[in-house]
Formats: sequence, structure tokens, C-alpha cells
Amino acid sequence: MLIDAHCHLDDEQFAHDLADVIVRAEQAGVQTLITAGVDVESSRRVVALAEKYRIVYAVVGIHPQHADTSNDENLKTICELATHRKIVGIGEIGLDFYWAQNPPREMQIENFAAHLELAAELSKPVVIHNRNADDALMEILRRQGVQPNAPTMRGILHCFSGDLAMAREAIDLGYLISFAGNLTFKNAARLQEIAKVLPLEKIIVETDAPYLSPARGKRNEPANVALVAKKIAELKNIDAMTAEKITTHNSQKLFGI
Repeated sequence: MLIDAHCHLDDEQFAHDLADVIVRAEQAGVQTLITAGVDVESSRRVVALAEKYRIVYAVVGIHPQHADTSNDENLKTICELATHRKIVGIGEIGLDFYWAQNPPREMQIENFAAHLELAAELSKPVVIHNRNADDALMEILRRQGVQPNAPTMRGILHCFSGDLAMAREAIDLGYLISFAGNLTFKNAARLQEIAKVLPLEKIIVETDAPYLSPARGKRNEPANVALVAKKIAELKNIDAMTAEKITTHNSQKLFGI
């Protein structure tokens, strides 16, 4: 009954045992994995993984940290890859201002805007990365929100890291809030409070595997998305089955799976 809405199955940490990782996910009740590309080559790899494994779907795009590779040719390739039958969105895209001017912010913004336009043309949801760029990111999403014929469900704010006001505005603009393995961390009180008060119908769960493992210091796996859903249930004082059912429905509706 679970969907891992965001992971990176093409990461080198899975190079030697990916088939076993996917089996463990199925054994944990995970019915679908959505793996994300971060540049053109990674996007090609996730398409191949989606073709190889029945439960794997993918999103394709150029991550903000690779914005310096964004050009007409590469965007055309992303567009072509996005037409594959198991590509369910555009991502991982967004803004990352953690590293000063690497790539330059203007380049990241241009890359982000180009992918948002592509997603609108293809009628696909987006998977948005945000790190230390709350204000700039929301300004772009606000501008997109006033465009004519904008879809009512637009994508996810993956591995959410903003504040409650940002989460609520993003929901008003048509986005879902995605919580990852870091929701289970002992020092995640602020994030947990946000998850506690947001409507369950606006939440999805992910792992961001192999990163952000609930078992700190160990490689994360898609099977651990069950622990994220369990934490959501705990915070909201509901049974785990309800949290799994509704977050899965949210992902299915958004990604058309």
C-alpha cells in the first residue's frame, strides 16, 4: 500500500545490489518506486530502470546543482525522455542556494523556469528540490500560479524543509508536501510539527534513498518509506494503515499511476 515518491535508484550506492533493494521494498509493502534523474545521463539511466523493473517509475530533469549543463540540446533530450510511458513527471528540479554561486543563481532560476514550462507543455507534475532558496522558489511558483489554464495539481515539494507558512502557500498553489526519512530524526521537531498540522490529503511520503536514512549513518532504501508513513501516523495519532492508504492515494492521483 506504499509508494516511495522520490528516490535515486541509479545512485552508485545501489550499483551492486539494486535487485535485492527492490525485493526488500516489495516485501515491506512498497508497490511503486519513483526514481529521479538529476541530469541528462542520470535521466537516461532512470528511464532504463523503469523499463527493467515492473514497480519502478521515473521523473526526468536537470537538478539545480547541474544547471550549468542546461541548454537547448539537453532540454530537448529531457523532453524526449519525458514522453516514455513510465515517466510520470519532471524532476528533480528547483533551486539550491546552499553553495554560494555554484552554479550561479541566475543560471539555476533560468533552468528551473525552463523545466516548469516543459512540464506545463507536457501536462506532467514536477518534483521540486529546494535548499536555502525559500523566497526565490516561492516567487517563481507564485508567478506560475497566475498563468492561464494552470493545472490544479502541479507537483511536490520534495523532502520539504521550509516553514509552515511556506507549506500552506505551496498547497494553496496546487502542490503536495513530501516528507522524507529526515522526518524520523530526533532533531526534526520543527518538521514534525509541520507534518502534524498539515492535512493528510496534501502529504506524500518518500525516502530520498540512498540519502536521509532513518537509521543514521546507514544507506537508506525505499523499504524505509514505511517508517516515514509510520511517523506521519504517530504525529497525527491515526493508525498506520490510514496514513499509508491516503498518502499512497495522493501519489497515485498526482502522478497518474
